[in-house]
Amino acid sequence: MPQLTQTEMFLAVLVAIFALPYAVWRLGRTDYYAPLVVVQIVGGILLGPGVLGAALPQLHATLFTPDVIAMLNGIAMWAVMLFVFVAGLELDLKAAWRWRGETGTTAALAFTTPMALGALVAGALLLLDARGEWVGAEGQDWQFVAGVGMACAVTALPILVLFLEKLAILRQPLGQRVLRYASLDDLAIWGVLALILLDWERVGRQAAFIALFVPAVWAMRAAMVRLAERDRWYVALVWVALLGLAADWSGLHFMVGAFLAGAVLDGEWFGTERVDRFRDTVLLALMPVFFLSTGLKTQWSAGGWAVAMFALALLVASVGGKLGGVALAGRLLKWPRGEARLIGWLLQTKALILIIFANVLLDKQVITPATFTALLLCAVASTMLTIPFATPALRQLDTHRA
Repeated sequence: MPQLTQTEMFLAVLVAIFALPYAVWRLGRTDYYAPLVVVQIVGGILLGPGVLGAALPQLHATLFTPDVIAMLNGIAMWAVMLFVFVAGLELDLKAAWRWRGETGTTAALAFTTPMALGALVAGALLLLDARGEWVGAEGQDWQFVAGVGMACAVTALPILVLFLEKLAILRQPLGQRVLRYASLDDLAIWGVLALILLDWERVGRQAAFIALFVPAVWAMRAAMVRLAERDRWYVALVWVALLGLAADWSGLHFMVGAFLAGAVLDGEWFGTERVDRFRDTVLLALMPVFFLSTGLKTQWSAGGWAVAMFALALLVASVGGKLGGVALAGRLLKWPRGEARLIGWLLQTKALILIIFANVLLDKQVITPATFTALLLCAVASTMLTIPFATPALRQLDTHRA
């Protein structure tokens, strides 16, 4: 049998990326507990070195050559930049400010409680003298603890939007409240990530980035209001690439730049429906490549059971912290019975944003591939729990209201 060229192998990998998860999702009817995006993430893990590479090492090595991986990584990089740009656009900080008392209280408790519990898990792991297995070569203990804690506090705003649509409450007052809480938490989490990534060896570059960022944002916003909507999209793509380049040059990360590129612009300038369609297109056509690229980074070097137990501890901290924090907010703000439980489960979804953060921490060598794998498993599990627990909670809430 003639050997496949690099182009043919790349296209064969694309066939697997798009066909296999879709077949499992559609034929297995997994949408209730595992939406297509979750199946694609799991597919990336299964095609990685820890599963396919261990079971069929020769096939894995044949398909995923360095050239093919480089091609995949290029697409994955642009895909995730576009995705976090849209996540920044979807932040509704104006509404959060309008309802700042209630939103601030809820978001603060929903953020700090799981982050504290996650940090405790990370600290306990360090006390077990297992630092070399979990902390990256360039990571300090405080960065590892803060990074793991932050991972437990994450809510994936773009996936939350999809879930709220699925439950038919996106445009209802309750759905808009949940989006406000998630928006404020997302902003805080990106702030923590930027703090973790501060590089004192390149502090001059980072100071220059911050100094130039403010006038650049002012100029971009002034230009955007003068452009037609169609032209705004073209200019925005240049803006995303430019800010990603500047952030990476400064020692932060290109994803931080891409997020800021969206966060400083108003989503309404681009049209709500158009933004929704653009996000869905990126999810459909590009993000599956990112999921596979992510799966290729998974490793079980610390031992399968150790990674699984770490992931379980993170899941407990995430779920318990989020539900506990929101429950406390519900008591303080005197919410109707059942609301806190529903909101707590809705804010549970981590999926893409946690995976993106974990990729950043791994790229910066703050964490090891073993920690990355545990965070990935936690992201998948928490997202799979969301709809099965939120659906009956919503049903009970409707019953109490009636």
